[in-house]
Amino acid sequence: MITRVKICGITRAEDAEAAADLGAAAVGFIFVKNSPRSIDPDKARHIIHALPPFVTPVGVLADTSRAEALAAIAKSGVRCLQLHGKEDSREFADLPIPVYRVYRVSPEFDPATLKENGGSTFMLDTFVDGIAGGTGTTFDWKIAIEAKQFGRLILSGGINPENVAEAIRRVAPYAIDVSSGVERSPGVKDYQKMQSLFEAIRRVEVTHS
Repeated sequence: MITRVKICGITRAEDAEAAADLGAAAVGFIFVKNSPRSIDPDKARHIIHALPPFVTPVGVLADTSRAEALAAIAKSGVRCLQLHGKEDSREFADLPIPVYRVYRVSPEFDPATLKENGGSTFMLDTFVDGIAGGTGTTFDWKIAIEAKQFGRLILSGGINPENVAEAIRRVAPYAIDVSSGVERSPGVKDYQKMQSLFEAIRRVEVTHS
């Protein structure tokens, strides 16, 4: 068992470097202006340029247009795009980089929605009214398990060093996305928390190998 990890909400070069050194497969940059973890694409470009090989920089956009997405890609140099709004991912299918969509899960969420909207990879995050992401709140992982039949699942929402092992054991997602669970404050990562997260992941991977 190998669990891919994305550390999202990166605003500082030292946090991106630490995440990469600890084993992150991807780091996320939020290009949503009202987010407490927002970063300008031009500033993100300098951090991305210093990333080591094989670490994928992901740009996060919400309720964006195709033109805005293309501009963010060009300015920042991200190599993957995460759509966190109401966009239809099929409208962005021919962008020059991979794209996946985020679905916010409430108790009424129907996993069949994933099949209707297309896309072989998707993220599930917790629905909290008025907050687009980084809620620090989990949702019912039974929904995530059911959703796996529709493609590669990236599990998000309230994952931290204390519950990541359980998330992997129960859900076995394609990847996990962690933001607030490894922070000192919004956009500022805590190295010890990140280290603890990866240590917990490695322990559960060894147990299930």
